[in-house]
Amino acid sequence: MKRHNRYSPGNIAKIAPKFQKALLNWFALYQRPFPWRSGYQPYQVWISEVMGQQTQMDRVVVYFNNWIKSFPDIQAVAAAPEQKILKAWEGLGYYSRARNIHKTAAILVKEYGGTIPEEYKALLALPGIGPYTAAAIMSIAFKQPLTVRDANVERLFCRLADIDQPAKEKQSQRLMQQMGEQLLARENPRSFNQALMELGALVCTPGRPDCGSCPVRDWCLALRFDSVDLRPVPTQTKKKIDIVMACGIICDSGQMYIQQRLPDDVWGCLWEFPGGRLEPGEAPEQAAVREIMEETEFQVTDLEPFATVVHYYTRYRVTLHSFTCGLQTAINKTPVLHAASEFRWVTRSELNQFAFPSGHRKLLEKMKQDGFFPPGTTT
Repeated sequence: MKRHNRYSPGNIAKIAPKFQKALLNWFALYQRPFPWRSGYQPYQVWISEVMGQQTQMDRVVVYFNNWIKSFPDIQAVAAAPEQKILKAWEGLGYYSRARNIHKTAAILVKEYGGTIPEEYKALLALPGIGPYTAAAIMSIAFKQPLTVRDANVERLFCRLADIDQPAKEKQSQRLMQQMGEQLLARENPRSFNQALMELGALVCTPGRPDCGSCPVRDWCLALRFDSVDLRPVPTQTKKKIDIVMACGIICDSGQMYIQQRLPDDVWGCLWEFPGGRLEPGEAPEQAAVREIMEETEFQVTDLEPFATVVHYYTRYRVTLHSFTCGLQTAINKTPVLHAASEFRWVTRSELNQFAFPSGHRKLLEKMKQDGFFPPGTTT
């Protein structure tokens, strides 16, 4: 018999009352004072859950507090320009999340009077809200008895049941769903689900879990079989894909040229310096000149290396070479856009008004560190 079958519905049901008590008592003592926990307002729970996807919670708190200052309620989100939403989200990545929040807020104002519906199916129909987020809102904001399972909970369950196959396997998922439903404290799902996630984040961590202080260690099969370090069973990691890109910081009369990416692009609607991927055998400087021509029909001159930065996006490791340059003829500063929806000529200080993807944001940080201003800047 495989170890992942050692937890059955019968024995899970037997341990549930003691498990719930131990976990909830621990949570009452050790829960972190996150700002959205002060009143559990549905709007704030929704924003915190979306921000928390693939983001460390200490970063989420900073972004959440700034977000609530700018957008105190759903109506404020719906009324804001998209660029203000993206700017507030800048640095969190996965910008489709921010755009979906904006779309959902408009729907909530139009169809629900600026409130969040207290129905699971209604939540699922909203942009950017999937089964996990819908269940989290229902459980944490509305105290409904739905199971909530994030990566922390899956790691915890894999150790509790000593699951000897990767967590994303169908059989593992079925067992964890069964465990969640059987263990759920239905009279207090808000605290119970948060306690599971908190325990995974603080105690049952990926590296060096603190089993000695775990409130549910008595029911942990991985601890009993000395396999904690082997759980969850790792999936085969996908190799990083290297991409090399080049861009041009076009300067003219104290201003720099930026353009807005197309909505359906990667990093859609964010702003950037024009550029793209190197072709085989092409030097970064050549790529910058070619890409600028292809995207804007600008001919540039006097290229000078500015900075090379590296950033990561899902499976990709992107090396971005940048060059300052000028226009060969400054008579016509209006581009013919082939890869963007809008353009601007801006001063360095005005760059702060726009949201940029990670690599280009690193270039802005380099400008600030080096005290760079485009030629022709007047003070």
